[in-house]
Amino acid sequence: MASKGSGGGAVMRAVEIEKMSVEQLRAVKEQADLEVNVLQDSLTNIRTATARLNVASNALHDLSLRPQGKKMLVPLTASLYVPGTLDDTDKVLVDVGTGYFIEKTMVEGKDYCERKINLLKSNYDQLLEV
Repeated sequence: MASKGSGGGAVMRAVEIEKMSVEQLRAVKEQADLEVNVLQDSLTNIRTATARLNVASNALHDLSLRPQGKKMLVPLTASLYVPGTLDDTDKVLVDVGTGYFIEKTMVEGKDYCERKINLLKSNYDQLLEV
């Protein structure tokens, strides 16, 4: 018969652990270590993605303040920039993943960043509980 509540489950696990051999306990420890590493990697990935979205949101804000026709450096890669001219400050391309970009207004782009940041913060908080 199964016991109700989480306290009964903990007692049942303690009894099970007491009956395990050393090899079985090592396997349980390795599994727990693996799960902890996966959770830590997930937290790191969420922090990195949140930081990148914050940078993108700040860049959108800075772009919205610049006048049309402003000379600037345009990033082609993380370390390669070319001279360019700001053409339209109201339209931006938003990277939605796997090489797809969507044209949005500046306001929609800022909103997209904020929604993604809030989603990542929510996911981060849920992982912390685990």
